[in-house]
Amino acid sequence: MAPTPPRNTSTRVHVVSDVHGNARDLARAGEGADALICLGDLVLFLDYADHSRGIFPDLFGVANADRIVALRTARRFAEAREFGRRLWAETGGDPRELIEGAVRKQYAELFAAFPTPTYATYGNVDVPPLWSEYAGPGTTVLDGERVEIGGRVFGFVGGGLRTPMNTPYEISDEEYAAKIEAVGEVDVLCTHIPPEVPELVYDTVARRFERGSRALLDAIRRTRPRYALFGHVHQPLTRRMRVGATECVNVGHFASTGRPWALEW
Repeated sequence: MAPTPPRNTSTRVHVVSDVHGNARDLARAGEGADALICLGDLVLFLDYADHSRGIFPDLFGVANADRIVALRTARRFAEAREFGRRLWAETGGDPRELIEGAVRKQYAELFAAFPTPTYATYGNVDVPPLWSEYAGPGTTVLDGERVEIGGRVFGFVGGGLRTPMNTPYEISDEEYAAKIEAVGEVDVLCTHIPPEVPELVYDTVARRFERGSRALLDAIRRTRPRYALFGHVHQPLTRRMRVGATECVNVGHFASTGRPWALEW
């Protein structure tokens, strides 16, 4: 009798970030994997590649979306904020109520697309207080916390640092550093934003440096995780590089690619 082959005990995890409303591909992102990890930015407020998509053009039209993208791309943030204030004043409605209603509609569709199990953290454009209403029993939300998947320890830190864009979940450097410290030593460090390395934070299409975290970079050098996974920068100068013993990987702009990044061990 032939010997029984050893049981396959490998674990495969798919990782996505910057979903920005792509529920169709999100529903397939966990196929063939033991778990899905989502590193945030579920909400699509404004698509910089297609100005007809998102909450902003739904409320104000494509022409106004074209205008605000042009101002932000030119880094004329004060003018962009003033332009936005004028548009909101013209609606006559409560901006918070209008935005929350649109975000809720997107969250209902996106959270329903998550497979079981999913481990998720927030992006800078997400609205954390709403997540508990939409995350089902198969979705674990983590921020400054750890979880074991397939025998490896994963740490999660969500949100972004403060910028002139003033997106919903931007926090201070001190608060962010405290969450990094709370996670401690892990095998895989999962964050929305990258460590503060020029090649990892520069967006080649937007032609600007996004905000990365110095505390995250220091933690990578100190604790030496196997991987540091992140998103946030949609078209990075470098998608993958080593920092000491750690492989740092931008898992990609899922909204445009529709493809998860795979990690197997």
